[in-house]
Amino acid sequence: MTERTFSIIKPDATERNLTGKINAVIEGAGLRIVAQRRIRMTEAQAKTFYEVHKDRPFYGELVGQMTSAPVVVQVLEGENAVAKYREIMGATNPEQAAEGTIRKLFAKNVGENSVHGSDSQDNAKLEIAQFFTEDQIVG
Repeated sequence: MTERTFSIIKPDATERNLTGKINAVIEGAGLRIVAQRRIRMTEAQAKTFYEVHKDRPFYGELVGQMTSAPVVVQVLEGENAVAKYREIMGATNPEQAAEGTIRKLFAKNVGENSVHGSDSQDNAKLEIAQFFTEDQIVG
């Protein structure tokens, strides 16, 4: 089933000019980038986006990191896009990520792991809606 998922190329990756290399991995795995924009995430956007983690000890650091430099927000489309992108990203901790995954190739560490991807179809819809209107997505 064709579906959409949401991706963020995080500041640790944009600062190192890795957007094109990460996009090549995404497209090489069969997902299409149907919307993409480089933005500077505001503190309010980051707090809202990561609200699920607001009671966790790393919340403030995460918000700070995500607002420290530009990010690239994306909508990806393809067969089982949510599961496929999670597979392509690799484990949160790059030391545990499989060879060839984005995090194995590019992440600095567990905190600066280069990319975010939605963990469910429901969250993908919510996350996409925070950054894109339907007419900005060209399928």
